[in-house]
Amino acid sequence: MAATKTEYEVIIRPKKGFFALDFHELREYKELLFFLAWRQIKIRYKQTIMGASWAVLQPLFTMIVFTLIFGGLAKLPSEGIPYPLFSYSGLLLWTYFANSISQSGNSLVANSSLISKIYFPRLFIPTSACLAGLADYGIAMSLLALLMVYYQFVPTISIVLLPVLVFMTFILASGIGYWLSSICVKYRDIQFILPFFVQLLMFLSPVIYPSDIIGENYQWLLHLNPLTGLINAHRACLLGHQPVDFAVLGMAIVLSVVLFITGILYLKHTEKYFADLI
Repeated sequence: MAATKTEYEVIIRPKKGFFALDFHELREYKELLFFLAWRQIKIRYKQTIMGASWAVLQPLFTMIVFTLIFGGLAKLPSEGIPYPLFSYSGLLLWTYFANSISQSGNSLVANSSLISKIYFPRLFIPTSACLAGLADYGIAMSLLALLMVYYQFVPTISIVLLPVLVFMTFILASGIGYWLSSICVKYRDIQFILPFFVQLLMFLSPVIYPSDIIGENYQWLLHLNPLTGLINAHRACLLGHQPVDFAVLGMAIVLSVVLFITGILYLKHTEKYFADLI
């Protein structure tokens, strides 16, 4: 007796509703997310002489230049701590954020061949770029530890906030990455605007200068940048030179979550035409 052959047909349709996000689907594909992140790390350091040491060298060389120019020549204040330590503790988080949005902003276009051939949650592509950057952050943290030993800085109990701050920076970078990558599919100008945007944003964030250098009348403008609260709290919880400003940090967290959620909504709303345009 011949065995009957059963054929299955899988039809993929976009979900309806305002928040069209399938959490069950994300759980099913979770291994793909980590595979994409691992692929990002391998591609980044493939056929490089220095390998993962570039994760330390990039903020290190930037810190040296900033120390010579802004700490030495311009004599910018540094909240009573040595300027190399001040600048590197800000650059550590900033470098992770900047690299994440640069990689995630172009991620959908860069993976056009993958998107046009198979189906998987498109959300994973920009997310994996931000997830991969955490490895660089962890490697670069080793140099900060050496600087803290050299300058004899001991972190306080507020160091327990560090995972929260890194996670919120990941949320912020992912949210901006969702927006930029989705827009870039339709308007490729983003690829040219993004480097200028990242460079400008660094000078609008308290990376090389303390936030109190801005007059009190304009402090609120600086606080509209979520990186202000995150970088200041990151520096305070690592170095323990001042208490964490939870009011400014709370505002940064709210803005980061808003950008994250709206970024997901926009990407899910526009992903239906990715394969046609990309």
